[in-house]
Amino acid sequence: MGNSLACFSPKIAAKSSGSASPARRDASPPRASPYPSSTARRATSSLSGSASTKKSKKKVETAGAGVLYDDALIREQAIAAVMLLKQYQSGGDEKDDSLRLFSRSTSTSALFPSVSGKSGVKQSVARSSTSRRRSGSDFPLPPLQQILADEGLEADGVETNHFVLVHGGGYGAWCWYKTITLLRQGGFKVDAVDLMGSGIQSTDTNNINSMAEYAKPLINIIDKLGDGEKVILVGHDFGGACVSYLMELYPHKIAKAVFLAAAMLKNGQSVLDMFSVQQEVPSDLMQQAQIFFYGNGKNQPPTAIDLDKALLEDLLFNQSPAKDVALASVSMRPIPFAPILEKLNLSDANYGSIRRFYIETQEDHAIPASLQEAMTKSNPPEKIFHLKGSDHSPFFSKPQALHRFLTDISKIS
Repeated sequence: MGNSLACFSPKIAAKSSGSASPARRDASPPRASPYPSSTARRATSSLSGSASTKKSKKKVETAGAGVLYDDALIREQAIAAVMLLKQYQSGGDEKDDSLRLFSRSTSTSALFPSVSGKSGVKQSVARSSTSRRRSGSDFPLPPLQQILADEGLEADGVETNHFVLVHGGGYGAWCWYKTITLLRQGGFKVDAVDLMGSGIQSTDTNNINSMAEYAKPLINIIDKLGDGEKVILVGHDFGGACVSYLMELYPHKIAKAVFLAAAMLKNGQSVLDMFSVQQEVPSDLMQQAQIFFYGNGKNQPPTAIDLDKALLEDLLFNQSPAKDVALASVSMRPIPFAPILEKLNLSDANYGSIRRFYIETQEDHAIPASLQEAMTKSNPPEKIFHLKGSDHSPFFSKPQALHRFLTDISKIS
C-alpha cells in the first residue's frame, strides 16, 4: 500500500537506478549421506547371503550396526519428525520458510547412530551442531495419533470459522498462500479474493473509477453467503479501505474485521484524507518508487499508480524471504487511483457495529509503525496486536505469528 501514499507526489517519479539489496541466503548447505557407501554395500551383501547360518548372521550384526532398526525405533523417528513439523507450524523464527524445517540444529545423532567399519573405528554420520545433551524430558513423546488429531482443533468453538482475505494495493490473492495453508490446516474455511484489476483479474486498472468497481469481487463473495452465515474480513494495506466499505454494506454478514498494516478510515474520509490528517509525508524511498499513469491525459488526475520493481524489496519486503520477493516482483500490478480519492460513508449503525482489530507491523517501510499507531489512536479498534520483526508483508515475513494472531482474534468472544 505504500501505493496509497503515492497520491502525495505531484509528478511521475523516475525509476531508480540504485543497486538492488544483497541476495539472501535461503539455501541450507548440502547434507552428508547418513550411511557411508561402503557400509551400505557391506550390509547389502550380508543380507543377500543365507540368513540361517551363524556366519551370515554375524555379518549382518557387525556390518549393519546402526543401520537396521526395529519397529519401535522407526515409529519413534516418525513421531519426532511430526513434532518438528508441529514446532514449525506453531512458532519459531518465521523469517525463513518450510525449506528450513529440518535445520542443522536438529539432532540427527538420535536418528542415525555412528557406524563401525572393518577396522572397528567409528565412522561419523551427519551430526548436530548443537552440544545440548538429551534430557529426560525429551521422551516419551505423545502418541502420533494425538499429534495429528490436534491439527483440526484451532477452529473449534469460534463464532465463525470462515476467513476472507483481502489483499493490499498492487498485491493479489497469491500473497496469502502461506496464510491460507496454515488456516486451513487449523480447520478454518478460507477465501482469498483478487480485487478488480489485481492478480488474475484482466481489467485495466486505469478504467476502475470507484470503490464499488474495485471491490466487486469481494462483494460477490459476501453476496453468496447463506442466511445467518458470517465471515471474518482481513484487509491488508489499501484492502483495509475495501473492508471498511463492505462493513457498511453488510454488517449482518461480518463477524469481525481485521486491519493488517492497513488503512482504517473514519466516516467521510478517503485514503488520501487519512494520510493528510496524519500529516505523514512519503519517505524518499516511497517517492522514488512511485510511477503514475495518466490514462485520461496529463491535465487530469492520475488513473493508476505502480511501483518501481527495483525498489520493491526495500519498500515492501525488507524482512521477507528471497523467493517471496521474486514471486511479488512478477505478480504485482498497478493500483487504481480513483478508489484512493473516494470518501467513504461509514455509519455507527453499520460500520460501527462490527468488532475491529488492528495488527501493526513494526519494521514497515511503506506504512511506518508511527502512522499505524496514529490511525489506531484516532479511530480505536477493540484490540491492537504488534508483529515484531515484520515488514509491510507479514504473510511472507512472519506467517506463523500472523496465523497465531488471526486464530486468537477468531476466538475472542
